Amino acid sequence: MKELKSRAALRRKTFWLVLFALCAPANLALATSPFDGAWNLLFVTQYGGCDPTYKFTVEIRNGIIFHPNLRRLRGRVAPSGAISASVAVEQKYATGSGRLSHSTGRGTWRGSSGSATCGGYWTAQRG
Repeated sequence: MKELKSRAALRRKTFWLVLFALCAPANLALATSPFDGAWNLLFVTQYGGCDPTYKFTVEIRNGIIFHPNLRRLRGRVAPSGAISASVAVEQKYATGSGRLSHSTGRGTWRGSSGSATCGGYWTAQRG
């Protein structure tokens, strides 16, 4: 009886180890992005009544864009480097899109500040 229990326990352990081995590489591959890390952004206003430039740094983790002080920031980077994001702070709102390469990026943005609309381009450098 003891031998049957130990065989059953061994089969359960083997099952979980095999399952983990089969699933782990896929999960690890999805868990990182070639664009992960800090990126320094520069937003330049080309039209409208917004500030001439905005500078800040974001963090990309697993293809998702984060900033510690921007709770209403939503953004993703596709495996191809295509990026889309939106942010809202009080009465200001902006959306943008573009593309990242290994160490740089560029795109366009548009937004509003109260009743004023504005837009321009953005550039990115890996931090």
